[in-house]
Amino acid sequence: MKTLTKALISLNLLALLLYLGWYIHQKETILSEGQLVLLELAPVDPRSLMQGDYMILNYAISRGLPSDSIQKRGYVIVTLDENGVAVRQRLQAGTSPLAEGELLLNYTGDRWQINVGAESYFFEEGSAETFEAAKYGGLRIDNKGNSLLVGLYDEERRLLQ
Repeated sequence: MKTLTKALISLNLLALLLYLGWYIHQKETILSEGQLVLLELAPVDPRSLMQGDYMILNYAISRGLPSDSIQKRGYVIVTLDENGVAVRQRLQAGTSPLAEGELLLNYTGDRWQINVGAESYFFEEGSAETFEAAKYGGLRIDNKGNSLLVGLYDEERRLLQ
């Protein structure tokens, strides 16, 4: 019985390590191959800057949506303007239709808003002043709509560090 228990524990540990390796590889692929998309930030809640070393991010593409069009899960279809800033075109449930120049961005939603999965940005304590100038959130997205927040950008689209 002890041999079977050890084998099961080892098998579970191996499965967990394989899953973690696959997950990390997937995120690293998005970072290295994903397209950089800038999402304009809606006004920032100054209290989030004062409470600690993070800031709550609200994106302009998440605002002004009719509540009857928001599903629990779906895709925000965006195009990029001449500066690489995302412009919301529509929400849709699946990956198609998708016209040339349109990009997918996964979202989860409720009746009032959508979340693209990068709604807070953590930074080193004492550096809040640097990030007060944030105008854009920079996300790398893959062709399936998965995204990773890679940084905040100022009005001239320069990475804040």
